[in-house]
Amino acid sequence: MLNVASMCSNDDGNSNPPADPTPVINTVNQGTWRVTLYNDSGTIKTSNFTGYNFTFGSGNALTATNGSNTYNGTWSVTSGNSNDDNPSNDLDFNIGFTTPANFADLTDDWDIVTYTASKIELRDVSGGNGGTDLLTFEKN
Repeated sequence: MLNVASMCSNDDGNSNPPADPTPVINTVNQGTWRVTLYNDSGTIKTSNFTGYNFTFGSGNALTATNGSNTYNGTWSVTSGNSNDDNPSNDLDFNIGFTTPANFADLTDDWDIVTYTASKIELRDVSGGNGGTDLLTFEKN
């Protein structure tokens, strides 16, 4: 398991150097993924995504389908910068859906907590109410 937070430190005084998004991109580009945790500021809403397979495709195309419904969005992995809500030069996993409402809830610039070849754990601290959201994808 790679802990991105621990990868973002060194001994030269810069505690948060930019991280390379390429390994994360290469990981999620392979296969389909499912949501195994969605914690919205203490309220578990994982069941909103039960049965959906997420494909993080080329050209930043994100697709969620359960066989009868398909929703399209966007995704990217970027180094954090001054435009995000946590400008610490960390890696951000950006998700964008406009509909339906429960998928639009995933729209954010998530901080990558850890990732492996089969699991990625994300966190977002809300700028509005200060709540913490957690999102975990696991490979099918």
